[in-house]
Amino acid sequence: MDGAWAVILISLAMFVGCFMLGIIPLLISLSEQKLQLVTVLGAGLLCGTALSIIIPEGVELVQESWKEPRAHMYSGNSVTATLGLLIHAAADGVALGAAAASSQVSVQVVVFFAVILHKAPAAFGLVSFLMHAGLERKTIQKHLLAFSAAAPLMAISTYFILSANRLSITGIGMLFSAGTFLYVATVHVLPEINSRGHQRSTHLHHETGTGGGAYQQQGGLGITESLTLILGAGLPVLLALGLPDD
Repeated sequence: MDGAWAVILISLAMFVGCFMLGIIPLLISLSEQKLQLVTVLGAGLLCGTALSIIIPEGVELVQESWKEPRAHMYSGNSVTATLGLLIHAAADGVALGAAAASSQVSVQVVVFFAVILHKAPAAFGLVSFLMHAGLERKTIQKHLLAFSAAAPLMAISTYFILSANRLSITGIGMLFSAGTFLYVATVHVLPEINSRGHQRSTHLHHETGTGGGAYQQQGGLGITESLTLILGAGLPVLLALGLPDD
């Protein structure tokens, strides 16, 4: 039951943290640049966690299962935006639940930080989008509540499903979650950041009247964003070094 209580407490902490972080735009306004840096850091954490932590651990669990005797394969519009982020949040929950089922402390801690730092700007973005859409405060809070609850519920469900199965299933679950991390970071988050930088460069071009060739070179991630991305990708390794495996 220790593992079960651990994943329940982690999921509860993630729910409260995500909801409290997401409600910030309703209370104070944050600059777009600060929010973008947090988003880039979260994307780097997702990539670093998937490549250096989750994939090696998942492959190791699958390899260990081959050495065990053969066992049973299984045991006894604003709405659109919210639904899309709910799917992403559910994938985060699968990652956290699979990490908890692996019984590796370092994997659990690193995945938790990666998920919460990824969900923070996502919650910011969801609430900001709903505010711009003109929804009432109570309606926005309901959407945020659903988004905050998606990952914890999936984490708990995934943990109990994988802990009842053999190691290969847990390893495959971790490899699946690594794929979702890489997909969200490289297909959803980073292209959106790149698009924002391109739009800012276009706006600057129209204001200053500079040549088109000069502005084309300014699109994409800047030096600060690139360094933040590298920092985020390296943090999982540094976190794992100071944590025990069991």
